[in-house]
Amino acid sequence: MDQNEQNGKKQIALNIVSAKSKHKGFGAGSIDLNNLSPVIIDNGEAKIDIGAMHAKSKVERNIKFSTNREDVPNGRQVWLVWVAVDRNEQGQFYGGATACEMWIDTEARRGWKLLAEHVNRMDYAMKRRFMLDDLGPEDRAALKTLLTTHNEEWWNASPDELKEALA
Repeated sequence: MDQNEQNGKKQIALNIVSAKSKHKGFGAGSIDLNNLSPVIIDNGEAKIDIGAMHAKSKVERNIKFSTNREDVPNGRQVWLVWVAVDRNEQGQFYGGATACEMWIDTEARRGWKLLAEHVNRMDYAMKRRFMLDDLGPEDRAALKTLLTTHNEEWWNASPDELKEALA
């Protein structure tokens, strides 16, 4: 038994992922990420990569990141898209989607990203916003293909704002 348990104090822990929908009392204010998925768009191909939730996607592993873009002169552009799934009386749909840019040089094991932007964009997706203007036509097509093939019913029930952004 540790010191805190002997004193009757509760351990303070950051609860990020939770299955509970309503929190009361101790631990209130936890963030529920159950309805959020990270999508990596690399070389025109979009894939769901849950590792990106903790900055450990396949493309991010073994890469040393910098906040200075000049540190990655030979990098390739990779997009992280946060996709939030929402539910209403008709069923589930894609409720929010935001894109974040990264540059990665796999050979040099160097990369550029702004972590604060990634966190803010994740928050915007959770708040049901769409921010996909920076994606190029090939990346938009890849994301649209992934979303429609993953669940066409969700795509059909999604807001027109998403469909127009990926048209």
